Amino acid sequence: MAQTVLSAFVVDPKRIGGVEMFCRELSVQLGARGWRSVLCFTAPPAGNVRRFLTLPNVSIEVHRGLGQWDRGSIREFSAILAKHRPRIVHLHFVQAVSHYPWLGRFHSVRSTFLTDHISRPEGRAAVRAGLVKRAIAAAANWPLKKLIAVSDFNARECAAKGLASAGKIVRIYNGVDLSREPGDPAAFRAKYGIPKGRKIVLQVSWIIPEKGIADFLEAARIVLRENANVHFVVAGEGASREKFMRETLESEWPGNFTWTGLLDDPLLDGVYGAADVVCQLSRWQEAFGWTNAEAMACGKPLVATATGGIPEIVEDGVSGFLVRPRQPAEAAEKILRLLSNPGLRRSMGKRARQIVEEKFELRANVAELLALYDLEHT
Repeated sequence: MAQTVLSAFVVDPKRIGGVEMFCRELSVQLGARGWRSVLCFTAPPAGNVRRFLTLPNVSIEVHRGLGQWDRGSIREFSAILAKHRPRIVHLHFVQAVSHYPWLGRFHSVRSTFLTDHISRPEGRAAVRAGLVKRAIAAAANWPLKKLIAVSDFNARECAAKGLASAGKIVRIYNGVDLSREPGDPAAFRAKYGIPKGRKIVLQVSWIIPEKGIADFLEAARIVLRENANVHFVVAGEGASREKFMRETLESEWPGNFTWTGLLDDPLLDGVYGAADVVCQLSRWQEAFGWTNAEAMACGKPLVATATGGIPEIVEDGVSGFLVRPRQPAEAAEKILRLLSNPGLRRSMGKRARQIVEEKFELRANVAELLALYDLEHT
């Protein structure tokens, strides 16, 4: 009977993004080794996502209360564990201190892993937790085999907080599937009515203040005062979308902004291919910044904030530019420099792609994870 890895995500899989591509590649590599892959989410995958994830060795579970502490949630996850009897459980987007490691041990799970994907609040420095909190974390995470951080930044945060012993903390970067080709940029332009000849500046993110949307829009206004032949695209959904959309509609340049909403598959939709410059002007301290790596895989230069794990992805002056958070004028200056220099865009985009191939290639990073699982001896 095939052994099983249960991967549990506090994620609603509405689109084919970084998490979903990771799930598929993980399942492919597990299948090649004769293992089953159970993927557990907090909501049923959207139709295109389910088709993308469907493989002979894959089962999909839905646990709406995943990540919660109530008795009903514990019973539901226990039922999933009893049903599939996994040898390995891997938790994603779950609180760093929880009941899950011990729940897995109760159900005879051999190895439990936790990946810390969580971005940190803006401006908050890691402070070592007090003795009592460290003792609670150590007790809760004693059954963990490894605590995986998606960046060196997050690894440092985990160590500073005392969430696990130093020997248990490992950094494995998130990855991008380089086997997938970007969609047609001309089709993207046509779909959203973006005039030919306009350069496109893009941000793909949740539409929330923490992602620096206000700074992106202010940078756009600065750029448009110098060059009105630029189009700004914001791709994503979020609680603040209507507010920010109204601002652009009431601005001097309402026809220079496009809000796409949530794209089913940003890569295949052609949004990265259409972009000339990609921004990520986050205010909070990003754990990683998947959209940065996706844009770089498409050969696009970045303008991003030097916060959290982003400087590990974007090499300042090499694959893009790093700016300070909440400094839209700095971002605008870098955007204008890139828009006015096609050679610089090409050279930075070429180096960006090389960096992804070297550090953020999905197959290699999943293989690194499977080596950590040590399937042959689990």
